[in-house]
Amino acid sequence: MKNTALTKIHEALGAKMVPFAGYNMPVQYEGVTIEHETVRNAVGVFDVSHMGEFLIEGPHALELIQKVSSNDASKLTVGKAQYSCLPNDNGGIVDDLIIYRVKEETYLLVVNASNIEKDWNWIQSKNDVGATMRDLSEDYSLLAIQGPKAIEAMQSLTSHDLSAIKFYNFEVGDFAGIDHVIISATGYTGSGGFEIYCKNSEVEQIWTKVLQAGANFGIKPIGLAARDTLRLEMGYCLYGNDIDDTTSPIEAGLGWITKFTKGFTNSEALKAEKERGPERKLVGFELDDRGIPRHGYDIVDGNGNTIGNVTSGTMAPSVGKGIGLGYVPPVFASPGSKINIQIRKNAVPATVVKLPFYKG
Repeated sequence: MKNTALTKIHEALGAKMVPFAGYNMPVQYEGVTIEHETVRNAVGVFDVSHMGEFLIEGPHALELIQKVSSNDASKLTVGKAQYSCLPNDNGGIVDDLIIYRVKEETYLLVVNASNIEKDWNWIQSKNDVGATMRDLSEDYSLLAIQGPKAIEAMQSLTSHDLSAIKFYNFEVGDFAGIDHVIISATGYTGSGGFEIYCKNSEVEQIWTKVLQAGANFGIKPIGLAARDTLRLEMGYCLYGNDIDDTTSPIEAGLGWITKFTKGFTNSEALKAEKERGPERKLVGFELDDRGIPRHGYDIVDGNGNTIGNVTSGTMAPSVGKGIGLGYVPPVFASPGSKINIQIRKNAVPATVVKLPFYKG
């Protein structure tokens, strides 16, 4: 089991630690609901240093990225980031990721912790153009400072105007007394904020100063459990649950990051799928009655026939009801459609809704 550079600090704070993607990670500190509400209403800080970071560099870096990713990375200028995915050869997804253009010929790819080795091998297998690849995952840490008070709470830590960094843009500069830190206006919560990339040797200083600077704004450390409820309220996909090697970006509702203005892995097949329409679609639903939908539960029609399965589900603190994501045939995919979630012996009625669940 790997540790992040902050594991001892989490333990000292009384965090409940669990194995996650091969890492010893804090799942919660005070409790999921308290932590969730802290991010929605104030500001919280997550240690997500388990995520993977690859540098792709050189005159052929963009060529390789264009070949392996679904979005159009040629649109990226230095200082901009982009959500994308790595399609596989069979219509599924190797991983979803964020691509940062750090310099003219230098890109940072941030991938899911559980897929670091898989993604590296996949991209390397497609690198017949001679791009330089470096895996920085073991050397770098990542903090997510999320919530509506993040800008105000963190401004004292940097000379950069945080309010001027637009969504999916970033600066490389000073933060919490450390130079050359990536300050990225990205996140997985839907409540605004930043993600801070730094070296492992620097993260303890940054963590300490972030908590000090945020003290008057109600900042708290937040665990992975609240990260999951926050992202689910936004309808954001989680790799391994809502998307995987068997789900296409088209059926997962990721057509907006799948650009057919260029060729990429399996693009012809995905284009054909988009044109004819997928056989199933990922939808969001809210339970009409009490209950909590969970990953793996069956979705059934009015006659009790299984029509799909729940990929993610929870009791949503900000929405006040059971919510979930799942795949259903297109006939059940329109907002307002009635479905049922099989929770043990009960088929609990639910309604398909337009995402996100949480409107802010």
